[in-house]
Amino acid sequence: MARTRAQVASLDPVWSRITREAEAAVREEPLLGGMLHSSILHHATMERALAYRIALKLSSGEMGEQLLNEIAAEAYATDPRLGEVARADLVAVYERDPACHRFLQPLLYFKGYQALQAYRVSHWLWTEGRRDLAYFFQMRISEQFGVDIHPAARLGKGIMIDHAHSIVIGETAVVGDNVSMLHSVTLGGTGKEDGDRHPKIGNGVLIGAGAKVLGNIEVGHCSRIAAGSVVLAPVPPCKTVAGVPARIVGEAGCDQPSITMDQLIRDDA
Repeated sequence: MARTRAQVASLDPVWSRITREAEAAVREEPLLGGMLHSSILHHATMERALAYRIALKLSSGEMGEQLLNEIAAEAYATDPRLGEVARADLVAVYERDPACHRFLQPLLYFKGYQALQAYRVSHWLWTEGRRDLAYFFQMRISEQFGVDIHPAARLGKGIMIDHAHSIVIGETAVVGDNVSMLHSVTLGGTGKEDGDRHPKIGNGVLIGAGAKVLGNIEVGHCSRIAAGSVVLAPVPPCKTVAGVPARIVGEAGCDQPSITMDQLIRDDA
């Protein structure tokens, strides 16, 4: 039995809002009607729309859109948490990015959000033991979005990657929940050693543009890393670090720096 719009809204308010915004956008700009219907209004669920969007962006002469769509749809059908996390990521972008005024914007236009959801499919493939296909996804995400996240890296929910250009996250990196990072952030290793060699980012951390966090070090929860900093040593919780190499310059300044997105360093920070 087909669900009514009210039933869909009560079960999935995020997707319901996206479809309402898409219908309004078609009325406001009919020239985008084809894209809005194929990307959003044609699909019954957000998961199906995400699978379509990921496939559209990552398809190439080496692997076509239909096959990629089937792979992504299988991931969403097998692991319901992927859809839940995608919604948390979308709401994070809407709440933290002042340039985001509608829920449909990240899904259609923001490469940080799209790259993150494609990475999540690659991570699912990795955990399923389908390593070569996961590497293929990583390659295409890097080529299409300028975002290079190893499929073995572990990222929490409620992640916002703003602008997203030149993001690099290494194989053994771990990123907690409700983290915000800006463009040109690197979570990398040092040297050529194998094993656990990448940073562990706590919950609620804000990482400024161009920051580099290198090595198997911990960045404590609700801390801030100033733009352009190079972090080579562990960061305690709720602190602000800045500089090359980064040093503690004060407190984080608030309970949730990743949500407030306040990147200013004040005398009383």
